[in-house]
Amino acid sequence: MPTLHAFANPTRFLSIARPLTPVLLALGAALLLFGSWAGLTQTPPDYLQGETVRILYIHVPTAWLGMGGWSGIAISSIVYLVWRHPLAAIAARAVALPGAVFAGLCLATGSIWGRPTWGTWWQWDGRLTSMLLLFFVYLAYLALSRADAERDGDGRIPALFGIAGTALLPIIRYSVIWWRTLHQGPSITLTKSSVDNAILWPLGFTLAGFSLLFVAIVLMRMRADLARIKVEARMRRMAAA
Repeated sequence: MPTLHAFANPTRFLSIARPLTPVLLALGAALLLFGSWAGLTQTPPDYLQGETVRILYIHVPTAWLGMGGWSGIAISSIVYLVWRHPLAAIAARAVALPGAVFAGLCLATGSIWGRPTWGTWWQWDGRLTSMLLLFFVYLAYLALSRADAERDGDGRIPALFGIAGTALLPIIRYSVIWWRTLHQGPSITLTKSSVDNAILWPLGFTLAGFSLLFVAIVLMRMRADLARIKVEARMRRMAAA
């Protein structure tokens, strides 16, 4: 808890975030570029899907970060509601937009992958439909956060919404097990994978690269939000003087 309170201090947070952001950006971009190059040129085509399998190096990380982004919102919302750390609310808002972008990219790349594999751009199965719902929930959170800020709310309503939205995450995770439709079952887990290592190995690089870029974007958005709050507070003091 002392560590949590220490990092809730904006000055201390900025002293860490400023030098860390460019490092994460550079490292994330390098890993992503290497993973993309390896996935496009150093792996064989799949025996069934052919060259289209290469989209997994983008699709899997975007799906992971689309879901992980909402987990970040939920954790930040819990911290804000329990310990009332303003920085936690800022973190939740900072995660929302990149999380929505990655959820949208997941849907787009899945649709592109599905066209040659399934013969259709879209299928209303459990995984695709639940991921689409998560994308809409992201948009609702963004709108709710903006409305709460405009009416000078205390942030509790967006935080409660952020926690409630986690109900979608297990549905997305287990949808391919509960409902058997066109979408394939879980091919990659923490303990095993049905994808051959000759194809799979670049995925670790793109996953790490996208993740580091995601964190860097969140840090940049938090820094921008803190700067905006500082400017607004200064303007109010000048107006009251």
